[in-house]
Amino acid sequence: MLTRTNLVRAFLPFAACALLFVAAFAQKSIKPSAGQQDEERQIFFDYAESRPKKSAAGKSKPAAKRRYARKTPKPAQTKETELAQVGITLWKLRPATAKDEKETRILEQEEESDARVELTPVRMEADAPLKVNDKVRLSIESPRAGYLYVIDRELYADGTMSAPYLIFPTQRTRGGDNRVRAGVLIDIPAQNEPAFVLKPSRVDQVAEVLTILVSPQPLDVPPLGRKALKLDEAKVAAWEREWRTEPERFELIGGSGQVWTKEEKAAAADGSRLLDQDDPAPQTIYRVAAKPGNPLMITVTLRYAGANASSKLK
Repeated sequence: MLTRTNLVRAFLPFAACALLFVAAFAQKSIKPSAGQQDEERQIFFDYAESRPKKSAAGKSKPAAKRRYARKTPKPAQTKETELAQVGITLWKLRPATAKDEKETRILEQEEESDARVELTPVRMEADAPLKVNDKVRLSIESPRAGYLYVIDRELYADGTMSAPYLIFPTQRTRGGDNRVRAGVLIDIPAQNEPAFVLKPSRVDQVAEVLTILVSPQPLDVPPLGRKALKLDEAKVAAWEREWRTEPERFELIGGSGQVWTKEEKAAAADGSRLLDQDDPAPQTIYRVAAKPGNPLMITVTLRYAGANASSKLK
């Protein structure tokens, strides 16, 4: 017959096993799976394997330490499609501090006071909200060779958008040269131009929509000028119907808030220096399943904090 003491003694081994099971389950649920860890590490290697291996100007953070977190579901892939990638880093300019390297500060002219101020670009994730009067830049790198195009439109609260404007290439940036390949970093706007300033346009505007294309062949666009070029809406809509696919997005773990580096500045200055596999990685990597020979097309939506906030890239 089991007494209370004997019953407790008999139950203890089972309780201990149960506690061990619960602890193991909790630990397993907190730690990322092996497959997730492999993906976090592999996404950069998949992206950067086409970069030059030898560093031309010293080494930065080891590539093995660069890990990415998946932010969107995997896209549907068929036998007729292949995976293509593009790296984008959004930079928000903040006042420079004494800790910021002087080589990576940017002189900007304030509109109201006409004074020159030192600003430092810092990384931000693609879905981070922006405010009116924020100053932003973006850097783009394509692992595959092609021609880069960036189209800007305003998004309004009712879902409609403004006319599309081609903000890259222009004759003002790189003389209209929009060729890209692995290791080539494109700054938009160029380093000798003022940053984009988010300015009110309409009270119901909720976002800027950037359409980014990397095409194996030049697209049929009107002759370039020094300013943004208005595009035919029907033509852009046809491109979207034919080429646009839902991308998967990865964000560099621990990347948000990191400052612009000398390597990134040098690589985007005039195109003479390539990024190598030891150089800084993009903040955001987009991967799409596209048909071979088709342009890679993704959409980056820059949303504004506050329901009545609006902006205009100028």
